[in-house]
Amino acid sequence: MTINNKIRTIWAGIVLVLITSCEVDRIPETAITDPAFWNNEGDLKGATNVLYHQLPGLPDTQDTWSDDAYGTSPNSISDGSRLTPSSDSYYGDQYTGIRRANNIMEKSQKVLDAGVEANIVDLYVAEARFFRAWNYFNLLKRYGGVPLILKTLDENAPELQDPRASREEILTAIYEDLDFAASRLRSPGEQSSEEYGRVTSTAALAFKSRIALFEGTRAKFHNYGDARKHLAIAQQAAKAVIESGEHELFPEYFDLFQYEGEGPENKENILVRQYGQSIEESISYHNAQRYLETGAANPTKALADSYLMEDGLPINKSPMYEEPATTVEVFKDRDPRMRATFFKRGDEYIGTNPVFNVPDLNFQRTGFANRRYAKLDDWQVSRSYIDRAVIRYAEVLLNYAEATYELENEISDSDLDMSINKLRARPSVNLPALTNAFVTANGLDIREEIRRERRVELALEGFRYWDLIRWKTAETELPKPVLGNKVFDDFNLSEEEMSSINFDENGNILLQDAGLREFDPSKDYLFPLPTDQLGLNPNLEQNPGW
Repeated sequence: MTINNKIRTIWAGIVLVLITSCEVDRIPETAITDPAFWNNEGDLKGATNVLYHQLPGLPDTQDTWSDDAYGTSPNSISDGSRLTPSSDSYYGDQYTGIRRANNIMEKSQKVLDAGVEANIVDLYVAEARFFRAWNYFNLLKRYGGVPLILKTLDENAPELQDPRASREEILTAIYEDLDFAASRLRSPGEQSSEEYGRVTSTAALAFKSRIALFEGTRAKFHNYGDARKHLAIAQQAAKAVIESGEHELFPEYFDLFQYEGEGPENKENILVRQYGQSIEESISYHNAQRYLETGAANPTKALADSYLMEDGLPINKSPMYEEPATTVEVFKDRDPRMRATFFKRGDEYIGTNPVFNVPDLNFQRTGFANRRYAKLDDWQVSRSYIDRAVIRYAEVLLNYAEATYELENEISDSDLDMSINKLRARPSVNLPALTNAFVTANGLDIREEIRRERRVELALEGFRYWDLIRWKTAETELPKPVLGNKVFDDFNLSEEEMSSINFDENGNILLQDAGLREFDPSKDYLFPLPTDQLGLNPNLEQNPGW
């Protein structure tokens, strides 16, 4: 079966199950009792297909919450001006996913009773447990401890009034789900071509490393819990993926976010959100470039400045760095991942301007333009089928390096070689290796360089805000002014246009002054719970400060 047909099969299954998924969304969840359902593998597979809707799609604008991106106006999460919401669909959506997963686990017994082999049923139960872990981690990141519901409930169930479970209780359930998934799911090499796109054993381990690194570093820097326990879990899970031999880095960094990076041939992608293949087979598509082109998530100066020079040194230490005088010179002698992430003069662009020149400051207000998922042919038809990478092997390597360092506050050159230096040796990157001797000789900080590598490798993929949260550096980084590029002569702006732009004392575009930004560490490290949920469950206490 071709990838086209495989995608069509998965999405056709999703469309068919949506006929009955309204039943899953309701309480009681036991409403799906029709004897025509849950009687064969197709029923179980169809119900499980619906869970894939939860994978994040495109465009990704979450980095506007952080210091890496800015839209066309201030972001209330980034600048600290958000208020407690009366409702929040995100909270309910996660529990909808949890209900669906619980329902599949329980109804799987009916499929077993119908004669379907246990190992086949276990595959789908493992997928359901992966997605239940997915939903609970989403809740944990935002809100901290939440009610832990591991079975289907009827409308009078006393568990609907449960107080929050602790962070540790949530994490124990998550790890158990992912361990089950990792032990039952097929590896990528064991999957058939028809199964490409479904979660695998290495996806469960990679996701476990993400979660454990989040909690391990959050516990370490926020000073609570057992940080070492979670860091060790992160290190072990990442190492298991590395030692599986199932994954490797894709040679061309830019092509990771193009059609060239799609399909099972790209061993870097561990889990992707799939889209269709063409207008003729347009089951699902996105329009990321059109959104990004008009300024949905513009890179900031803070992100631009984080990219190393080609000698492996930051711009404030490298003898190669020269203050740029044009937009092109900003990219001179820099980490090639910067040129793959930011538009620069000469890049293929859009139908009305096929070759990029300089950013349009009406939309790309930072003076930098986001190149992610850009494809001229897709722009022309206002739809794109480029898959979104949800978990990449690059992240696993970064997780391993960081967990290893944070466990002992040091990392060996051999561990750097099996993690970060693989990223730097990617043919399209080719930066000098990071070693302890290099760090010492150049007055660098190894933790800062590990974090820098994560920032640039995963730039504009939605990681930065949560990294600031877990490192407890949001209170330092987010209150800073939001700056963009300098407005060089090649922008060709009139005096009137220049007068409409705010600049800082160094001539950088000033998008938001520090006086308009704040981060309250007593409350902003967690999201507020929506007040409607507090009304529904009086035992659900609001997060501190909200």
